Amino acid sequence: MGNKAIVVWAEIPVTDMDKSVAFYSEVFGYQMSIDNSGPNPMAVLGSEMNAVGGHLYPGKPAADGGNTIHLCVPDTLEAAIERCQAAGGKVVSPAITIPPGRFVYAKDLDGNSIGLFERAS
Repeated sequence: MGNKAIVVWAEIPVTDMDKSVAFYSEVFGYQMSIDNSGPNPMAVLGSEMNAVGGHLYPGKPAADGGNTIHLCVPDTLEAAIERCQAAGGKVVSPAITIPPGRFVYAKDLDGNSIGLFERAS
């Protein structure tokens, strides 16, 4: 594999695209919109298409929250926790510190497992 990315794309299944786009836009500061140009609607997370990416799509979330996708927050972890809870999400762990930064585990509106990640300064 050399120095190529191992993860190239992530998909998060959601039951209500409009509500989920509003949630992810609020929590992570994205300017998301729903794209109906493909076979299924999707909403790209962020706008960086030259890096590992991901999107929301209409689907059935896993009963147990599925795999966890960690997404970088635009400011402090504490501010992101507040936005997550205010937008209807649920934080399910205390802050965890690792060498690259800090994160908490959370659930989105559909119970998908997400990580709110703040990079170390």
